[in-house]
Amino acid sequence: MIALAALFPVFLWAGGTTAQNRHDSTAPINFGADHIELQDKANRAILTGNVSVRQAEMTLNSARMTVAYTGQVVDGSPQVSRLDAAGNVTVTRPDQTARSQYAVYDLNKRIITMLGGVTLLQGGNTVNGGRLTINLDTGRAVIDGSAVGGAPGTVTNSGGRVTGTFSVPKRNQSQ
Repeated sequence: MIALAALFPVFLWAGGTTAQNRHDSTAPINFGADHIELQDKANRAILTGNVSVRQAEMTLNSARMTVAYTGQVVDGSPQVSRLDAAGNVTVTRPDQTARSQYAVYDLNKRIITMLGGVTLLQGGNTVNGGRLTINLDTGRAVIDGSAVGGAPGTVTNSGGRVTGTFSVPKRNQSQ
């Protein structure tokens, strides 16, 4: 049981590290929202209401998102460096879905960190915890019981537990 618990928080996000399964973090980022506020002097944009951001095969949805960009412009577009999402955050890729209260996508490091009431669904497996870190280069997803929890906006460091369910393959009973 202890050995199983040690393996439980690690999933391969979208099939592992093969080249065809890696997330293309250089792909353009397309977005949609009910409202956008550009704050050019602060190098950021605030998107609110039914926010949807898509990059390659990954979609990030939330109620609100702050898009931070560098002062550099390449081919007429500002260079996005970070996305901060809040409120019913969902990250989806083929065959995987992760949900939380908050998420940060660091485009330079190619890491997504999700916080608060995290649920990761992959196939028939479900893992719940407080913090999920997804490395888009390696495909490794690690979830633990710490970080944000409870009521929206409440930050705790409770050292909580990771829980979930593993699916079991059907076996031939006649053997």
